[in-house]
Amino acid sequence: MRSVVNLAIYAGSEIMQIYTQDFDVYTKDDSSPLTQADMKSHHIILDGLNKLTPDLPVLSEESDAVELKNRMVWESYWLVDPLDGTKEFVKKNDEFTVNIALINRNRPVFGVVHAPALGVTYWGGGEIGAFRSYNEYEETPIHVRDQPKNSSEVIIVGSRSHFSKEFEYFVTRYPGAQIVSMGSSLKFCLIAEGAADLYPRLGLTSEWDTAAAQAVVEGAGGKVISLHDLVPLSYNVHSDTLLNPHFLVCSK
Repeated sequence: MRSVVNLAIYAGSEIMQIYTQDFDVYTKDDSSPLTQADMKSHHIILDGLNKLTPDLPVLSEESDAVELKNRMVWESYWLVDPLDGTKEFVKKNDEFTVNIALINRNRPVFGVVHAPALGVTYWGGGEIGAFRSYNEYEETPIHVRDQPKNSSEVIIVGSRSHFSKEFEYFVTRYPGAQIVSMGSSLKFCLIAEGAADLYPRLGLTSEWDTAAAQAVVEGAGGKVISLHDLVPLSYNVHSDTLLNPHFLVCSK
């Protein structure tokens, strides 16, 4: 799996070549932004995974309609967000990531989340644990932190670009809690490394937004549970949608 980590880091280095320059921003059919960096990362990761694991299909946010149609027969596949947090990329606040996840039987069993502008990489899975490195050095195991004894010690992560009234209502259950805003999959990683306790996502996300980071959280001892049925998020189970239900990322 180290080769996949290195692939994410390489894609991130190419993203940074565009990040430091002027770039165009396009609008996709769903009104979300798209840049040259999204597409360059997509092609790098697609080519790299096809060489590393030619028998495994790849589903990316930037895949075409053929992959989207064929995916329901896949038992194992790679699920990729080549640039998670494009809004943060456009704002140039550094909080964007490259996400690569391995899905097996509807569960994320391995994931890597690389934040190129911050020089930090997270990877792991339920069977192997979770790890973090800075600038490819100092590989360190990470773990979720123990549950706080009272609400004033709770740290809750919120989305930097999707703050909502539902989120504001959620945090009223934890008087005195500290609120931290963060972009992209880095919100999950704060839970995984023990820097926060809860991340409630009470808005729309797609499966490629969450799979890699969910694997990291689960490797670190945490949970990512659907608020619809209180079970871990699963993948590729609905033929008509790739949207996730509302969910909660928690330490234990």
